Amino acid sequence: MPSLRLLHRLPLRHTVSRSSALPGQRPSSQHFRMASGLARKYEINADMGEGFGRWKMGPDEELMPYIDAANIACGYHAGDPSIMLKTVRLCKKHGVKAGAHPGLQDMFGFGRRKIEIDPKDMYAMVLYQVGALKAILNSEGVELSHIKPHGELFFYMQRDETIMRAVLEACATFGDNIPVYASQNATQEAMCKDLGIPFQGEVYVDIDYSPEGKLIPVAQSKVATPELCYERALSASLKDEGKDNSGGIFSFGFEGKPFSICVHSDHPTVLQNVTGVRKAVDEANRQRFPNVSK
Repeated sequence: MPSLRLLHRLPLRHTVSRSSALPGQRPSSQHFRMASGLARKYEINADMGEGFGRWKMGPDEELMPYIDAANIACGYHAGDPSIMLKTVRLCKKHGVKAGAHPGLQDMFGFGRRKIEIDPKDMYAMVLYQVGALKAILNSEGVELSHIKPHGELFFYMQRDETIMRAVLEACATFGDNIPVYASQNATQEAMCKDLGIPFQGEVYVDIDYSPEGKLIPVAQSKVATPELCYERALSASLKDEGKDNSGGIFSFGFEGKPFSICVHSDHPTVLQNVTGVRKAVDEANRQRFPNVSK
């Protein structure tokens, strides 16, 4: 694991050659497309900008060189205008895709508590959050690459199809080339197709899955070690398999399609976790997508 002091001295990513990147970090932006659209090979995404004022949640500066896509908090569950701008500039510096991470209006509960919301209000809330980030992205000349609902908003969508449609209809207003990230879900994938939105499947390696192959919330999951994160990422990429919390094996159902792997930036071992996941992703990409350079 590189020292945090070394990570702070990284030069701008677009001026760094492949050989000058620190061990475990991803290649420079000359090998990576910083734009919207579906992933062309396995990638890593992480939640970023999850602070408020002087309070900071994750080690964004140290984590950014290891990931491919950032999900930027938009002010409801975390984030404020200054943090959003700083995070966009970090993405720009490191050649990382900048996506929106809208959540429920629950900063005290970090957007992980159940709140009942009318679908019309949910539609407006997603427009508001993503629109705010889009304005900041425009000011920096950076594209909105994707949208990924945060925390309880994600689970709310899985429980209630009217909420799912409200969120996806709001996402659709930002363009038909902006993917919405989510775990494999036939209902959501079909609804995205109906609305003309790209659906980007993803896998989580630092929280658990149920025997039915569904995500288990962070608070109910066991702590994942960096070694386990590496093993889960490699198994998902090369075998299309995951292991549930009872030890059973299930298929993700990607059938060879590239997907995104999420790491949680608020986990205490995130820097160790992402190093292992980066290693697994790079190994899998060399085997599965050897001719895809970005």
